[in-house]
Amino acid sequence: MKLVQRHPRLAGLVCTLILILAGASWLIRNASAMPQVRLAEIALPFPADAARDPVTVALLTDTHMSGPDNSPARMARIVAQINALRPDLILLGGDYIGDDKGGATYDARASIAPLAGLRAPLGVVAVLGNHDSRSALNRVALSSRDWVVAFSRIGITLLQDGVVRRGPLVIGGLKDIYTRKPDLPDTMTAMARMGGARLILSHGPDVFPALPNTPSLTLVGHTHCGQVALPFAGIVYVPSKYGTRYGCGLYRDGAKTMIVAAGIGTSGLPFRLLAPPDIWLITIKPTPN
Repeated sequence: MKLVQRHPRLAGLVCTLILILAGASWLIRNASAMPQVRLAEIALPFPADAARDPVTVALLTDTHMSGPDNSPARMARIVAQINALRPDLILLGGDYIGDDKGGATYDARASIAPLAGLRAPLGVVAVLGNHDSRSALNRVALSSRDWVVAFSRIGITLLQDGVVRRGPLVIGGLKDIYTRKPDLPDTMTAMARMGGARLILSHGPDVFPALPNTPSLTLVGHTHCGQVALPFAGIVYVPSKYGTRYGCGLYRDGAKTMIVAAGIGTSGLPFRLLAPPDIWLITIKPTPN
């Protein structure tokens, strides 16, 4: 203490270091907080062969399971949080693999293992994100086929330009647009052939402008809502060719709607500022006759 008092510059350095460590700790706590639940209500044309009861859909994305901000224990709590919402359907938007942020890291199968606890009457449907697809391309983790098998073993349907019907909804799950080339024409054709209220599940928002102007709901993540947003300035960067145009939240363009989630985990630094983790609970109702 006397040494610090005798050397003002050292005192200033110590105070600065303490502030930096306190700030970093606060940002990590923001990142590891339990996610907020955001609500939305969307009307879509239901098929004639379906009941007209609303369907609740939970969107969970960008889990990026790696320390110090995410862990199997935190994911177990989040899975219980989603199950307590009692959604009819759960959708997973990709980026399960985390990166090295100074804490524990997990392989592909361990990264999705906590998701086995998700429960919904209409099941759980997933797509891959750029972290997942890139690892497959680099042969570090799983091939596309192995990802399908790994998800199937925990009771989850993985779509890669595939289509499934769940209740009144027809779900088109796309390949990751940042590392692959999703086949939009064939997927849209398959959705029209199967019939149902159109729901597109994609990892990121860059797909939205290319979608046809028909009534549909697109659910994505990838942006982390900026992960670190600045006071007054807001979101300053997201990894999208459209910049911050589709940074976070709900967007409408003609007949189509998109929701961009902040997700659960982080990428790069384990920090969040003014961009808290979230889960979306969306009520999809039939449009009036």
